[in-house]
Amino acid sequence: MVTFEDPAVLGDFMDSMYDQPMEYKIDSTGRPVYRCHNDFGPLRKLRNIPKIVDFGLSTRLDGEDDSGVYPIQPDHYRAPEVILGCGWRMGADIWNLGVLIWDIVDGKELFRQVHDTKGSYDAKTHLAEMIALLGPPPLALISRIQSMAGYKWPESIKREDGELCESAAQYFGGPFFDKDGKFLHEDLIPNRKLEDTLPSLEEKERENFLSFAKLMLAWLPEERLAARELMEHPFLRLK
Repeated sequence: MVTFEDPAVLGDFMDSMYDQPMEYKIDSTGRPVYRCHNDFGPLRKLRNIPKIVDFGLSTRLDGEDDSGVYPIQPDHYRAPEVILGCGWRMGADIWNLGVLIWDIVDGKELFRQVHDTKGSYDAKTHLAEMIALLGPPPLALISRIQSMAGYKWPESIKREDGELCESAAQYFGGPFFDKDGKFLHEDLIPNRKLEDTLPSLEEKERENFLSFAKLMLAWLPEERLAARELMEHPFLRLK
């Protein structure tokens, strides 16, 4: 989250609402829903410190060599190793960041087909979209998936629908690949390309952005760059 650099910004905004009230609509419950306002003018002070929040949803790993097995992350930002149940580590956070920057730059989520018609998470359609945008997973990842087949969690957990699950395959509805690495739901792969997801950017800027994003959106966690390495990328350098 980002705070206002000067408390007077909010006061001035409220005063302006008397002269020009913000547009709103009334929802089905009779509650007013106001139009989003995201332009408060140029910075008044060079003090605007970001704050990291949402620690209530964080998951702790006790050591650098530890791996997690239970489901983590919001639906749209879930890393493939989490869905496929082959163990996740800090690299899952880098994937999360790689997906999140689409929201920041384009104002739209990168992955659009992660829910079914009832609004429940659908892992197979999510993976299908990953394949469309990033290509099929490497055989090294398929091998890890197969090596974890049959693995059961130390403790069962409840899914949103109340079903008690004892493995990632049961929780997410797998398996998703056969023994040769073929995706079992190819009919769900959409006709989308990663290069077509940012129509608002000019060609050169889009290329620079995608070269940065691809360093985070790798199927194999160890192929994703660490945060320190990502900071050296030209996309983050001020001109």
